[in-house]
Amino acid sequence: MSSDKPSPDVRTGRLTESQIAANFADMHPPLTPSEAIIDADRCYFCYDAPCTTACPTGIDIPGFIQKIRSGNLKGSAHTILSENIMGGMCARVCPTEVLCEDACVRNTHEDRPVRIGLLQRYATDAVFENATPLFQRGPLTGRKIAVVGGGPAGLSCAHRLAMLGHDATVFEPRDKLGGLNEYGIAAYKTPDDFAAREVEYILGIGGIEVRTGVALGKELSLAELRKNYDAVFLGFGLTGINGLGLDNEQLEGLVNAVEYIAALRQAPDKATLPVGRRVVVIGGGMTAIDIAVQSKALGAEEVTMVYRRGQEHMKASRYEQEFAQTRGVGVRTWLVPRKLLVSDGRVRGVEFETPQGQTVTLDADVVFKAIGQKVLWDGLGGTAELVNLKQDRIVVDDERRTSLNGVWAGGDCVAGGSDLTVSAVQDGKVAALSIDRFLQGK
Repeated sequence: MSSDKPSPDVRTGRLTESQIAANFADMHPPLTPSEAIIDADRCYFCYDAPCTTACPTGIDIPGFIQKIRSGNLKGSAHTILSENIMGGMCARVCPTEVLCEDACVRNTHEDRPVRIGLLQRYATDAVFENATPLFQRGPLTGRKIAVVGGGPAGLSCAHRLAMLGHDATVFEPRDKLGGLNEYGIAAYKTPDDFAAREVEYILGIGGIEVRTGVALGKELSLAELRKNYDAVFLGFGLTGINGLGLDNEQLEGLVNAVEYIAALRQAPDKATLPVGRRVVVIGGGMTAIDIAVQSKALGAEEVTMVYRRGQEHMKASRYEQEFAQTRGVGVRTWLVPRKLLVSDGRVRGVEFETPQGQTVTLDADVVFKAIGQKVLWDGLGGTAELVNLKQDRIVVDDERRTSLNGVWAGGDCVAGGSDLTVSAVQDGKVAALSIDRFLQGK
């Protein structure tokens, strides 16, 4: 440890404005028309296509690609967004390499799938850019549904309810809707405020009232919502951060990765954000990847991701791991954090233990915790006592019904989920269809 150093090396403006702009440029530049046609031509248009089966929202992938080939981009977008209203964002952040593209039969033949994610973006970008209306409200039913949480699950549910003629009210504690799409995903994956523009498009259907700054357990109670609305959908996500289980976790310089990513996403000038010269990220999921790569993009000289097991066990896909490494992020595995090293009240490093019991020490100016999130039930006004839970998340059936009559749930707060935007969108859609059947007495 270089503990003789008088102060940690954490500061702003490590890179020029142009360097930061280049580092945060679009992770996947959009396809040109000719590139899109060439890739679309590679599709075999399989019957009972495995890519569609692998998509959590069940998009007819050969169908939308065929429409790209025929020049019908609006029809292609409609095919996508009919199943996944957040198809634009999912085209940017969905781990297609382990879902639809992994299932593509081209992998067997050429070891390179059709670029489904980029084709999906190609088909949908113009719709969001021009706010092209593809959906409209159904005949009004006069029924009101409360949607708790304005993330992907809640917005998907509200949009589908509006299509079915119901009125939805979305309650969101933050200032903006979008959930992790707005606050928790790396800025280079969704530049130019795309997440906000997609939300605006979703709300454009009408019939969706938005109340921000309103939280379950504070301004709202589940009992009150059940009384005042015909049905309730819970999609409040995960607001708590898992701790390391070490002493001194309130140390200055030990930062929750999710909070820093949110600050980065909302910062009008990224150069104003302080970043350490040496950064250690503890975790192996997408949040760990996002904070590690963005720390490097802000000018950190040395960024190391540390995971307690092997690289093959990381929740982040192999593609994302390789992306981080090509951006200069180091990866250390089979190291378990045992002690935070302190100097003058600040974290100055972490002591890790190997499976063989040896000690490894990494110096750090900043240490990020990225070992998962949890539901903060204590702040939800007794909701935990009203619904069945499994491993601290809400138990739902195939229709996303909870154990409480008239209450559905979806997204990261439900048990057994994959913590993906695309899965949350599917939860919201399935719940909305189930709510509609419930309201019709079916």
